[in-house]
Amino acid sequence: MPRGKGTDAKPRGRMTAYAFFVQTCREEHKKKHPDENVIFAEFSKKCAERWKTMNEKEKKRFHEMADKDKLRYDTEMQSYIPPKGEKVRGKKRKQIKDPNAPKRSLSAFFWFCNDERGKVKAVNPEYGVGDVAKELGKKWSDADITVKQKYEAMAEKDKARYEREMTEYKNKGKPTLLQQQQQHQMLVQQQQQILAQQQQQQQMMAVKDESDEDDDDEDDDE
Repeated sequence: MPRGKGTDAKPRGRMTAYAFFVQTCREEHKKKHPDENVIFAEFSKKCAERWKTMNEKEKKRFHEMADKDKLRYDTEMQSYIPPKGEKVRGKKRKQIKDPNAPKRSLSAFFWFCNDERGKVKAVNPEYGVGDVAKELGKKWSDADITVKQKYEAMAEKDKARYEREMTEYKNKGKPTLLQQQQQHQMLVQQQQQILAQQQQQQQMMAVKDESDEDDDDEDDDE
């Protein structure tokens, strides 16, 4: 049975924005050059170079495709029950998240879903989780540009919030510039004190040596 088909099949893994970009490039190239044999390594390299030069506006539609696919994958995984005895391959050890870490920013599509999910359920009470996700994806695709701009603005604001909080989170516990200057000044003072003590000890040793020499001279005279 093909993967992703049937009620017991494991949901197809989610795709990244870059994966959707490469897939789109491959489809476009195939339409233009149907008889050409593509060398994947070279084609992949060209895609990577093109992706690096693209701005956020050009990448936006691929990020939206990735957001929809993530929603599809998450909803399908909620109802997926692994067969008895199935081994999960390549499963990474789950990292413990810091509860004090800033909450990740949401994309425009997910802000849209937060507002529209309740409406879709109210109109279609018989819909399951997967049906709701599909309907949300369709509504987003059909949404007017002014509606999308509203949620894109919300996403940009949330992104700025996340970056600001992450900067504060990473710098938490680190000394400020004033504290660093004070620590440096204390270190310099400690080094000066140590140097002064060493010089004092050297002077005392020199005086002692002179005194011992004088005593030796007096013994010789006798």
